[in-house]
Amino acid sequence: MGAVEDGGVRMIDTEAWVLYERSGPIQSALDSDDFRLEKFSFPGPESDELLVEPLFGSWEGNMTHSLQRRPIDICSQRRERRVVIGNGSVLRVLRAGSDVRGIHEGDVGILYGGHVQDEFGYTVLVQGYDAPGTVGVLAKRTKVPARNFLPLPLASNYRLEQWAAFSVRYLTAWSNYRVAIGAYRLQVDAHEDPAPYVLGWGGGSTLAALDLARRAGCRTAMVSGSSERLAELAGLGIVGIDRKSFSDIEYDEARYQRDPEYRAAYRRSERVFLDTVRDWTHGRNAAIVFDYIGAPVFRASVKALARQGVLATAGWLLGMQMTVNRAIECIGRHVHVHSHYIRHGDSPAAMDYAVREGWMPQVSEIYSWEEIGRLARDATAGRLRSYFPVYGVNPI
Repeated sequence: MGAVEDGGVRMIDTEAWVLYERSGPIQSALDSDDFRLEKFSFPGPESDELLVEPLFGSWEGNMTHSLQRRPIDICSQRRERRVVIGNGSVLRVLRAGSDVRGIHEGDVGILYGGHVQDEFGYTVLVQGYDAPGTVGVLAKRTKVPARNFLPLPLASNYRLEQWAAFSVRYLTAWSNYRVAIGAYRLQVDAHEDPAPYVLGWGGGSTLAALDLARRAGCRTAMVSGSSERLAELAGLGIVGIDRKSFSDIEYDEARYQRDPEYRAAYRRSERVFLDTVRDWTHGRNAAIVFDYIGAPVFRASVKALARQGVLATAGWLLGMQMTVNRAIECIGRHVHVHSHYIRHGDSPAAMDYAVREGWMPQVSEIYSWEEIGRLARDATAGRLRSYFPVYGVNPI
């Protein structure tokens, strides 16, 4: 891997897992040859950018979305024939641009993935996902804006693979939790409800948000259908709610209207779920529900809210469109919080808190660089054993 000239532009050659535009009628890149390991070249970094090598990457939901081409086809949206995805990682600096100050060769940090930000520093488009022209971290080398390199705290004793898992899921949870608890406290003071009930379902970001809530004195529970994950939750002091007891909870509005058997099965599962929540909360329902899944559980999530409750979402794992009864939500004084990743300037505070309080993911599943194709298939098929799947890229 090296550098070559292309029409006067210095190009960087590297090895990468490359996603191609759709080559035929098959939609998923995993069911064709549209996702493969090969040589990839990109223009060298500008004066305000860094040439970096990923050490560890975290497999994120948007990577699975990209390969499935749902809910968007990023090659089509970016108008690019092939792209390199991935935005959760630990990076090592290989070279800093001439205008970069305070970052040097050999420095290690995490990637702030918000490539395009609004005037207040909030993410609009993400590197290695929907930001055109960006090269993600499924590459032996890539480039990043220097402003988006977040050096690891000097006091950190955590492993690099933990920071890779932290870089997207935990930063997302930090921002979403702070807005959600702030919204709840605008309506219900701490002396009125000192230990709110906080419920969640989803993956690693949900777990991170619930762990923040637990550390703040909230009573927390998470829904999961995996016995391994339920045991992990118990070890963290979070109540596990077994989804298998209401296995037909996924809501499909069109099918609900036309299929009596499905409607009856859904209603039974919804009733069991809501009874379970009421039993856990002693009849109060949840002050906050972190729903990082989307449309299939949105209806149940809203019904599980207490009065003045907050529904908090970040991302759109399954389904982007939801139907809501405004009157019921207004009467219940429910607040809906929707967030996307984290504001750039809030990231260092989240990292400092993590080091100080031990708020970090436990990584138990690491795939090798050559196993990324298998990792992609495991993620798509729901075979991942961990909330925080990590892969290696370059040697430490």
